Amino acid sequence: MRRMTARARQTRSIPEPLKALRPRIDQAFGPERPGLRKRLAGLERRAHAGKPFDKGLEKLERDLALACQRAEARAVSLPTPTYDPDLPVNQRLDDLREVIRDNQVVVICGATGSGKSTQIPKICVELGRGVHGWIGHTQPRRLAARTLAQRISDELGTQPGDAVGYKVRFTDRVSERTHLKLLTDGMLLAEIQGDRHLDAYDTLIIDEAHERSLNIDFIMGYLKRLLPRRPDLKLIITSATIDPERFSKHFDDAPIVEVSGRTYPVEVRYRSMVDDEDERDEDLPGAVVDAVQELAREPGQGDVLVFLSGEREIRECTEALRKKHPPHTEVLPLYARLSAAEQQRVFNPKGGGRRVVLATNVAETSVTVPGIRYVVDSGYARINRYSYRTKVSRLPVEPISRASANQRAGRCGREAPGVAIRLYSEEDFAGRPEFTDPEILRTNLAAVILQMKALGLGDIQRFPFVEPPEHKFVNDGFKLLHELGAVDSGRELTPLGRQLARLPLDPPVGRMLLAARDQGVLDEVLVIAAALSVQDPRDRPLDAQQAADSAHGQWRHEKSDFLSFLLLWQAYHRQKRKLSNRQLRQWCRENFLSPHRMREWLDIHRQIRELVAGLEGARGKPGADKPRPLQALDDAPLREHLDAQYQAIHEALLTGLISNVAHHQENKEYLGPRGVKLMIFPGSGQFKRNPKWIVAAEFVETSRLFARTVAEVKPDWIERIGSHLISRSYSEPHWEKKPAQVGAFEKVTLYGLVLASQRRVNYGPIDPPTAREIFIREALVQGEYRTRAPFWAHNRRLIEEIERLEAKARRRDVLVDEEARFRFYEQRIPEGIYSGAAFERWLKKIAREDPKRLHMSREALMRDDADVVSGEAYPDRLRLPGGLELPLEYHLEPGSELDGVVARVPVAALNQLRPEPFEWLVPGLLQEKVVALIRALPKAVRRNFVPAPDYARAVLEAIPHGEGSLTDAVARHLKRITGVDIPPGALDAVELPVHLRMHYRVLDEQGKTLRTGSDLARLQAGLGDEASQRFAETGGGTEAWSRDGIKTWDFGDLPETVEIERNGLTIRGYPALIEQEDSVRLTLSDSPDEAERQNRAGIRRLFMLALPQQVRYLRRGLPGLDRLRLAYRGLGSDEDLKRELVHAAIDRTFLGEALPRTEAAFRERLERGRPQLVENAQRLVDGLDEVLGRYQAVRKALKQFNALALMDSLKDLQEHLDSLVYPGFLRETPPEYLAELPRYLRALERRVEKLRQDPGKDRTPLRSVRPWWEKWRERRERREAQGKPDPALERFRWLLEEYRVSLFAQDVGAKEKVSEKRLKAAWKEVA
Repeated sequence: MRRMTARARQTRSIPEPLKALRPRIDQAFGPERPGLRKRLAGLERRAHAGKPFDKGLEKLERDLALACQRAEARAVSLPTPTYDPDLPVNQRLDDLREVIRDNQVVVICGATGSGKSTQIPKICVELGRGVHGWIGHTQPRRLAARTLAQRISDELGTQPGDAVGYKVRFTDRVSERTHLKLLTDGMLLAEIQGDRHLDAYDTLIIDEAHERSLNIDFIMGYLKRLLPRRPDLKLIITSATIDPERFSKHFDDAPIVEVSGRTYPVEVRYRSMVDDEDERDEDLPGAVVDAVQELAREPGQGDVLVFLSGEREIRECTEALRKKHPPHTEVLPLYARLSAAEQQRVFNPKGGGRRVVLATNVAETSVTVPGIRYVVDSGYARINRYSYRTKVSRLPVEPISRASANQRAGRCGREAPGVAIRLYSEEDFAGRPEFTDPEILRTNLAAVILQMKALGLGDIQRFPFVEPPEHKFVNDGFKLLHELGAVDSGRELTPLGRQLARLPLDPPVGRMLLAARDQGVLDEVLVIAAALSVQDPRDRPLDAQQAADSAHGQWRHEKSDFLSFLLLWQAYHRQKRKLSNRQLRQWCRENFLSPHRMREWLDIHRQIRELVAGLEGARGKPGADKPRPLQALDDAPLREHLDAQYQAIHEALLTGLISNVAHHQENKEYLGPRGVKLMIFPGSGQFKRNPKWIVAAEFVETSRLFARTVAEVKPDWIERIGSHLISRSYSEPHWEKKPAQVGAFEKVTLYGLVLASQRRVNYGPIDPPTAREIFIREALVQGEYRTRAPFWAHNRRLIEEIERLEAKARRRDVLVDEEARFRFYEQRIPEGIYSGAAFERWLKKIAREDPKRLHMSREALMRDDADVVSGEAYPDRLRLPGGLELPLEYHLEPGSELDGVVARVPVAALNQLRPEPFEWLVPGLLQEKVVALIRALPKAVRRNFVPAPDYARAVLEAIPHGEGSLTDAVARHLKRITGVDIPPGALDAVELPVHLRMHYRVLDEQGKTLRTGSDLARLQAGLGDEASQRFAETGGGTEAWSRDGIKTWDFGDLPETVEIERNGLTIRGYPALIEQEDSVRLTLSDSPDEAERQNRAGIRRLFMLALPQQVRYLRRGLPGLDRLRLAYRGLGSDEDLKRELVHAAIDRTFLGEALPRTEAAFRERLERGRPQLVENAQRLVDGLDEVLGRYQAVRKALKQFNALALMDSLKDLQEHLDSLVYPGFLRETPPEYLAELPRYLRALERRVEKLRQDPGKDRTPLRSVRPWWEKWRERRERREAQGKPDPALERFRWLLEEYRVSLFAQDVGAKEKVSEKRLKAAWKEVA
């Protein structure tokens, strides 16, 4: 059983009065039919719903009758055409009338000049077309539509807008009396949106169809579908003689009528240039000059038309021709960017001379240059192509097709026989494609797709194009529409896309206007959109480019070429208000502006403004909320306004130009989307600035890819506007402790162009499962979380206890691994918890239900017991000699500087520490350390102690633990066991593993770490002063040991040590008297050696204060003091000498024994030594007189030697002399050895005498003493660095002096016998 459709059922239910109206509507005037049908459909719906429709029917019938009357009246008003018999097309009038009358579709082809564009419309009028609808006559260009309307009106004896009208973008000159309507093919496409069946027309003439523009191909496809539904609609396709069969086949083999043009024979000559592209560019001007000169020798008169590919080639050839100027010849360029006045010179020849016109392919078919008899064809043209790879429009220079070459040659056969010279070979011509690719095969299809979507024409791949576009270009069109937001990801039209389709503008420009409407900057972007829709009004004549650039610079905006349009707009309107039309044109010319294009800009702006104001959702009339229009603002306020609205304006522009952004790389190069590399066009105001980010009105490839009309933008604007196109990737998800969330680094790209990298983002909402795992692993398991929850403190306490056991035992197998702890939390924490905030909310919830849910047990955390660790082997505190106890830390961190044992040292106790106790580490690590020491010895020594662990065990069993230096003890006992000497310092020089060295953490009073390290001497050197200061600040916590201004011993006893409590530790302090200028200060020192040194100076000062007269005498009246001053030069000043003498005299008189520690002892020494002071000082002066005399004599004698052979001896002599007498030697040399200085210096003098007499005899004793001297110096430096006093080393030093006397000056006499054997024995005590 056949099922009835809903439409059929509805039709069957329509009342008869309504049914009768539908065929009558077809008799009404075409433009009125869509409205009448819409009203009838409304009445049918009311009738179907059972609603009354009588009143509506009555009004519709009345209006329909009037519409039919108007159609009948139009038949009466048809003009009567006449025909010019000289036109070739009129030679076939009868054939044309017949074929048009009898066929729905006709293809008429004929060469330019045949008259088909003006005569075919008149034939249609003669046949009665244009009554029930217009005769639509389309043209590819607005200029052609306007010009033809005027021409046909003239031939019919009417005015444009009467019987013949025209409609182009933003201009409508059509009235009720119009029968023939000239319009651009783009305008016809726009009308299809409101008139799907093209009821407004009964005839359509598609002119210049051979150009195969996008609009023409789309119209052809649309009409292919429409014609079967409109049998009354006639279609006439007019074309040049280029592939008319394709149009015929498209319309089911429609008849083709060929009409000839007015042509004369054209001789074609071939003058081939080189094939190499670079060489051809260089050779082109010369080839053109040669061709023009060849044509100048032709006998006939007439002008020359030279076809070139672009402006640069025209400029170069113009210059070359003018340099070799043929007589009576005018050279004229012709291209689109020339001003109207310069173009008009080509079409209005003056004078009788020959003209040479150099033109682009604009002169092939669009315009006819009068007087042309000769053509020079370079064979190349710039052809617009869309790059599928780079997604940009290009204008590459390409060889033209054979059809285009013939069109060019045909330009010289219009008025008389002509000559065409082709600057390429005949073989090259034969190998070129027959026709130029249609635009639909080489351009972006976004506008076509948008219109098709708006018209509901279905899948573009199934649309009956004359030549279907490639699939990749269809995809690119959809991609552009998706960029604009006109289609969604499913390629369906969005509400915004429907608004865009209503704007007869390029989709990107329309998108900008819609965004500007919403941004509140519609007035500003309207001006910019209008500017982008017309040819640039700024002229740049070839002979005045610099002047033009200077004039245009007054409107340049520092950051945006788009805003430069607004500044020019304001300047023009300012002049327009105060100048007459003539003066305004003059102002334009003076500032290199085209008056015509400026007016066109204004007209287009007005029309676009009206269109946008009528859009659904527009906020009233544009600019209504602004008190003053842009053109009313002065320059400064306008610039301020544009700066304030800069972001809003350019965000609106970005909506239409989102893929035309680029990022500065280096020099002048930019990187755009999809990896394209480009430069800012040199004519841009931004060319020299190199902004970091730019947006451009277009990317165009000529010699290279250029960005034209450029502005600076911000990457965050691009990201926001292009959010639907942005790709985001995330890397390095990680836990962030402070915000308590999982973070990651976001990379934002637009078609591969990086807008942001390494941006920190909250990763939780992006990938909840991964974020939850990271939260558990890094925050909870690894302890990177802060919370007061009871479970946290409980679990951390257990883990830290077990980690301490591991660190002591240096094992990693006691605490369970992180994976086990992860599973514990993962099983108990629900999904969706990935941040601190969410976790805390969940904890509050479970606190009432299961408060112990996250509490771990000790058994669950341990894989092994801790019996391997004992408190005796791994103590928590280290007790030092003197009673000081330091807490210990244990770290199992291989590779860390603190791996092993760390002593926690209060800074106040730092200076009290000696390195020896720390060499013993802790018992649990001591044997491993001794084994490491033995194994690090030189191989020759080490082989005596194999196996090392057995020897280490034997040594540790033999030596008392913790007494003295570990390395010294090990060396001594290894020698005792084996009899093998270990080289001095060998064990001290061993580089032990980090965990076998004691480390130190120095802490302030608040427990904050000041410094860490394993070199105690370095820590004491770096923090010693601060340690002493902090120790002394409170005097040990009492006022008993802190007093200033002491001038006599009135402070009681001065014990060597006192014990004080400091932060729970018992620390020893050492009372010290610190010398000041005229008093002493009592304090506590943290170092016994420093206290001893300070007490000696302080007590000396007290003796001096007690003996003021004697001290004055010593400084001023001591006999012999004056003669010492000269001898002391080089060691110090006179004041230094006096101070050293006084101090030495006081020390020798009162401080030769142990320092007095009580007031009674001080008084007793004072009285006992008072009478001896001056006498002792005199003896010092006498002895010093000899010492300094001999010292200066030796110095003088050493300066007289200069032989290189004596360098070793002289070096030793100088070092020896400097070790005996130096600044401060009086104070620092022990008194018993100070008395021996004259003898030691006499021995030095004797050695110098012998060296002068026989240098060779000095070498043998030098070889004996020098090694011992080097050993002593090296050991002294090491002990000083370690802070270790060594009395044995001091005794050895003076034994060495006696050894020198015995070797170099036996006649002076040594005080005691010193031999090599005795030195070895003494050195063993040192080691």
